[in-house]
Amino acid sequence: MNILTWIANNIFGTPAILLGIIVLVGLVLQKKTASQLVTGTLKAVVGFLIISAGANIIVGALNIFEPMWKEVFGINVPPLAGFLGQDAFNSKFGSAITLAMSIGFLINVLLARFTKFKYIYLTGHMMFWTTTIFAGIVINAVGDVSFWPLVIFLSIVMGLYWTLQPALTQPIMRKITKNDQIALGHTSASVALLGAGLGKLFGNKENDAEKLKVPKGLEFIRDSNVITALSMGLLFLIGSIIVSTKGTPGATELIKQAGQQNFVIYSIIQSLTFAGGIAVVLVGVRMFIGELVPAFKGIATKIVPGARPALDVPILYPFSPNAVTLGFLGTLVGAILWLLVLGKGIGYVFVPTMIVLFFHGAAAGVFGNATGGVRGALIGGFMTATVVAWGQYLMVTNLITKTIPDTAMWAADSDMFVLGPIIKFLAQILF
Repeated sequence: MNILTWIANNIFGTPAILLGIIVLVGLVLQKKTASQLVTGTLKAVVGFLIISAGANIIVGALNIFEPMWKEVFGINVPPLAGFLGQDAFNSKFGSAITLAMSIGFLINVLLARFTKFKYIYLTGHMMFWTTTIFAGIVINAVGDVSFWPLVIFLSIVMGLYWTLQPALTQPIMRKITKNDQIALGHTSASVALLGAGLGKLFGNKENDAEKLKVPKGLEFIRDSNVITALSMGLLFLIGSIIVSTKGTPGATELIKQAGQQNFVIYSIIQSLTFAGGIAVVLVGVRMFIGELVPAFKGIATKIVPGARPALDVPILYPFSPNAVTLGFLGTLVGAILWLLVLGKGIGYVFVPTMIVLFFHGAAAGVFGNATGGVRGALIGGFMTATVVAWGQYLMVTNLITKTIPDTAMWAADSDMFVLGPIIKFLAQILF
């Protein structure tokens, strides 16, 4: 019994170690060299640990952004409190999430092998974040859940989602890529399909975005790190200037946090810190996913030869680069609008995380252009901001208030918002 307890605490109870073991097993099954085993395993473990460091950086910046804009809008709602947060949540439930990812992927592979849905989902970082958010919803809805019931529930949900999501988007993907070789595997599927549907209704397919000449000066918006720094910098700048002119007690307390530094300069540094935190998280995710996905892929291709890989949003960029730009521009306009509407109207500070809006707006733009040209791309982008803004509000205030609302502000995505209420309903029935 002591041995089982030790294994539970130190293997299954330590997400980074469990992840390393999963990667190691995958590489061993592929008969990799000793050097590849050591490198792959250690990079996966270190990458996972980096995520917590980046998450803490982001939360620190959000702790300035949220009260700042509450002060701008005159919102008296108390700040988020009494929740676990990403770091503590990973420590407590990260092992279940990691194991559910692995079993869910196996379910995806088996479904691809034995059904007509021949898609292998290989966007690893989205596998991690989606499983994490869904776990947060389950725990928030029903309280602590035993390890194995949580793992089984998440595994089945994720296995089905990773199999069916690429199948739903593939008809439009075939129009975009002009072949049936690759699929979209990303949590932007809902807004991509929404963009395609609205583009068909309100757009003009003949007015293809790729016939436009986009100024070279706009090329910088295709770098998500740059646009995150610029957009959040602008919002922090505007917010800090407004707060600096107010003499309210709340404004005074915020300004005190800057110490001897000018509050506007302090706020700009916080915005860049937020962008830096996002970059740190992405480094960690890419590091562990860079080892996890090849370990998965090697196994999958042996079991399901000829299956189509479902890949990240950037696979769309070469097919319709102008639509990517137009989709993001539509998203940016929508994000600013909903920041004002939600703040003034219902007292919620929407965090327009550009890392989410950029990739989802790009997918919706390309899909919208495929059915409705320039107008479809812009509409798709705007509707992306609408789904993300209202989805974030509903998730933070209703679905994960006690677990990881901080994570929903910057890492939750369109499909998670759409499926979130369903996950809550199923959890309340089954647990």
